[in-house]
Amino acid sequence: MPLIGDMAPGFQARTTKGRINFPEDYKGKWVILFSHPADFTPVCTTEFIKCATMQEGFRQLNTELIGLSVDSLYSHISWLAAIKEKVEYKGFKGIDIDFPIIEDLNMEIARKYGMIHPRASYTPEEVLEKLETTGGSFHFMESSTETVRAVFIVDPKARIRAMLYYPFTNGRNMEEIKRLLVAMQVSDKHNVQTPENWHPGEDVILPNPVSWDKAKERLKKGEDGKACGDWFLCLKEDPEK
Repeated sequence: MPLIGDMAPGFQARTTKGRINFPEDYKGKWVILFSHPADFTPVCTTEFIKCATMQEGFRQLNTELIGLSVDSLYSHISWLAAIKEKVEYKGFKGIDIDFPIIEDLNMEIARKYGMIHPRASYTPEEVLEKLETTGGSFHFMESSTETVRAVFIVDPKARIRAMLYYPFTNGRNMEEIKRLLVAMQVSDKHNVQTPENWHPGEDVILPNPVSWDKAKERLKKGEDGKACGDWFLCLKEDPEK
């Protein structure tokens, strides 16, 4: 299972938009690679409609979307056709899902990315019951082949920069994922950090000094438009503002 900072595992796959070779086909771009448990499921349907409505906005941020589940390519195509022809959600209808969805029947890619969590399909009560009845020896290894709602944000150098996991029962907040993406792009471009729930236009945080002399220097009043409550928390205006 890859970690933040690792290079994204490479793969080749069939998708609803043709074959892709990842990450080579996406050099110089950010990528949001995300898995869903199964086609024709209600939560996944709402997520994919939302993603489709945001796709152009992500492209303006030099970012591409890639979906994945362990369903077949033909299942993906049939599901996308049903969404376009029959589904209406929050006023959106006739939605065309135009980003690739990976066919991963042998679960090779899902396992590379740690997208299959065997206990996720069990309730807490079922987990306890299984462990109690087996004396703690039940390993859940083959209990589920569905992919959880995993999200990997991969940067233009093919490094994993963020990972998020959601349970089967609850859909993702794609607006939050976009907010995080924009924050990371601003951090990379301007060597700054962002505070909790930061949005574009709000103050950013300067990285901490690494010596006592630099800490004292930072505390000088009015220096370079910085507002420092103390040496370890200095804010300045969003450089993109």
